Amino acid sequence: MIDNPVKTSIRPGITLASLRITPAFAAAFGVLLVTVIALFTAPYVGMADNGDFFRIIYSNGLYFNLPDYDSQYFGYFIKQFGIYQYYNENSSMLVSSQSLFIKLALLFNKLLFSKEVFDIRFQAAIYTLLYVAAVYLLIEAVTFKMSRKRGMIVAVLAVFIFGDTGYTAYFNSFFGESLVMVTMILVFASWLLLYRKRYNDYAMLAVLLVSTLILTTSKQQNAPVGMVISLLSISLVWIRRDKLFRWVTLLSAALMMFAGIATYLNISKEFVNINQYHAMTRGVLMESENPETALQSFGINEQYAILKENTYYDQYGTVDVKSDLLEKDFYSQYGFVSILKYYVTHPDQLGLILDTAAESAYTIKPAAMGNYEKSAGKEFRAQSHFFNVYSTLKEKLAPRTFAFILLWMAVITGVYMPSFVAAVRARDYRGMQRLFVILATMLVGLSGIVVSIIGAGDADIAKHEFLFTLAFDLITFQVISSVIGRGISSRKSMPAAPPSVPAPEYAALNNGVSI
Repeated sequence: MIDNPVKTSIRPGITLASLRITPAFAAAFGVLLVTVIALFTAPYVGMADNGDFFRIIYSNGLYFNLPDYDSQYFGYFIKQFGIYQYYNENSSMLVSSQSLFIKLALLFNKLLFSKEVFDIRFQAAIYTLLYVAAVYLLIEAVTFKMSRKRGMIVAVLAVFIFGDTGYTAYFNSFFGESLVMVTMILVFASWLLLYRKRYNDYAMLAVLLVSTLILTTSKQQNAPVGMVISLLSISLVWIRRDKLFRWVTLLSAALMMFAGIATYLNISKEFVNINQYHAMTRGVLMESENPETALQSFGINEQYAILKENTYYDQYGTVDVKSDLLEKDFYSQYGFVSILKYYVTHPDQLGLILDTAAESAYTIKPAAMGNYEKSAGKEFRAQSHFFNVYSTLKEKLAPRTFAFILLWMAVITGVYMPSFVAAVRARDYRGMQRLFVILATMLVGLSGIVVSIIGAGDADIAKHEFLFTLAFDLITFQVISSVIGRGISSRKSMPAAPPSVPAPEYAALNNGVSI
């Protein structure tokens, strides 16, 4: 007599008898499908150059090969560029981890397409694959211990938010936001997976470290990111008892801090001057009722008040922004710290500039740059509306005050505080990590706002605040997912509460999907 075969479970969602689609796979596949349609099928969606591309492409062996390229600034997405065939005399204008991915895309381009023309879709393909992997890990983290039905609801929500072309259009551009988006999601997901004790701790710590290093060094304004994550990630030292893990974690935190400091110190003099100029003309002076008095507080000649609202790139500027006179009498008189001190002593102006920042804090895709090629026959600066419902609703409905941002941060912190307190009482350092990753993400997002307004005023502020809008979406998505999956964890599998911890608090602590 032959016994009937028994179906043996390998993992949630997969059995030997059949393959079941998990929420993480569904979300990743959905984002992949939408992104492929948007970026790799005609009419191709991308981002027009706002004049910044030259900073990163020349030193990586690329150049603008269209005769009328300058006339397409802001208006049209361009997907092909020339590849230097001989000596490249252009030195690196900025040190960025973005160069690693451009060079990798260039390698594939030469192998599979051309050694003379670079198609930016090779870069988009690399970012898309990394992005899909990041989304997969994120959904694995937030749907862990959820029922399949509720997990699928979270997966649909993930596609709705992270599949939005407001995000993915950056892949077809040389803006650093592409890399910021991928690595920030990986940081958030890997930290949550450490909290969930999902996958190997060493592997997730490695993802957290590498992602943080790439994120911090991707853009010079991201210098504070490494410092923030470094300080809060020290709490991971105690989630395991083995000394090796603790030493590896401490070393990782040290490397993150070093990356932040090194990124700050490597900011070139030219970029310092550009940001300084905008911090004064598009920040302090713009919001001041008496620009002359504001300049006097910095020891600057009040005649420079004529620069109010000017930009560094004005074609017919009031002064030569690169002149020795301006270097001596203007730039040398102030810096980040002195401007911060000025705003602290002028809270009314600080409130105004923060509200100015809040107006653009929920913009994923800046309206200034078009999304289509000129050959698509669209209007100059025409924007794609394919799969962008979320970014459109977010921009239109989100409150445009900094007070709301502070309220949002306070509410989210308060929501997760009870489980954090329970974890502290239980001495469960792993259980504390959920609040730590949320606080780290909040502070990283907030740094995007603060660094932007104090370091460069309102110049190109929508793009400069990209870190905040992404942080806002990640945290909001985590909260909504927690609500959807509330109470799914099985109490039967929960270990007994330690004698020193009340049972109700321990139950709240170990409920993996409750708020």
